[in-house]
Amino acid sequence: MGEDTVEGRFALHIGGEKMDIIIQLFILVAGFVLLMKGADWFVEGASKIADKFGIPQLVIGLTIVAMGTSLPEAAVSISAALKGSAEITIGNVVGSNIMNVLVILGLTGVILPIAVQKSTIRYEIPFTIFVTVFLAVLGLTDSTVGRIDGVVLWIFLIVYLIYLLRMAKNGAETVEEVKEEKAEPIWKLLLMVVVGAGMIVLGSDLAVDAASALAAMFGMSERFIGLTIVAFGTSLPELVTSATAAIKGKSDIAVGNVVGSNIFNILFVVGTSALITPVYYSPDFLVDSIVAVAVMVLLLLFVLKNKKLGRAGGGIMLACYAAYFVYLIR
Repeated sequence: MGEDTVEGRFALHIGGEKMDIIIQLFILVAGFVLLMKGADWFVEGASKIADKFGIPQLVIGLTIVAMGTSLPEAAVSISAALKGSAEITIGNVVGSNIMNVLVILGLTGVILPIAVQKSTIRYEIPFTIFVTVFLAVLGLTDSTVGRIDGVVLWIFLIVYLIYLLRMAKNGAETVEEVKEEKAEPIWKLLLMVVVGAGMIVLGSDLAVDAASALAAMFGMSERFIGLTIVAFGTSLPELVTSATAAIKGKSDIAVGNVVGSNIFNILFVVGTSALITPVYYSPDFLVDSIVAVAVMVLLLLFVLKNKKLGRAGGGIMLACYAAYFVYLIR
């Protein structure tokens, strides 16, 4: 009788675990669906607003789209910092930045070769390399990104925003001619951007929570979760947005979104997290920071000559991420 009761409880426990896994998988899929539809609306609304006001697509990609797709990283990192899960905070940002370039631009380049603007090659990519190195120096100096560091990161963010505003004012590169299609009211386009951004944040939140819960069930480390599963979940908006933008022929948004998002992830996400509470920077992140710098240098080398990321470059980037992932799980 006692054995039957124990066996019954064991079976019930196993059944409960399976049900938990099924529920988390369902939430994960629901998050992905929200992300995809939200990113579609967000890109369409943002690009049409840019056309209406004669704003270069690159500027829209580097600002509105980049900030919108960085919201999940911000929400997750700030929340993790407040809860004392520092390895998820830094791992999420560094992991997302690596994934943004190697996986997102890699996949986008494989789907459709994407053009890269001169200003992105000359200014934005080198600036991303600089802030990535700067973050590593701040963190490794005393193993903490403190409040003063957060202020410095925010100063760099303000300087970057001023640069973007000047670029928009001067017209930056040649603005694409506006094709007079069916004119849509501005309120509708703004609604698409707002609703799309909301769906992106909600979808990413659901996906990250579900992925983290699944990872915890299988006993994975916090650093691994931050660098892979959480990074993947919070990078989904960039992935879907960049792929959608590339398919729709908005390559400036595709590249600008990723490069701009990487800059915002470091300056805004880590900067804001550090202002709220000092963030512990583990020495273990040195290798990951070196990889984050290396992938930006790799991107620069691929686009320097032809100002385009082709299928071969995209394929090499995906192979590099596979190698990095093997390093993480070994």
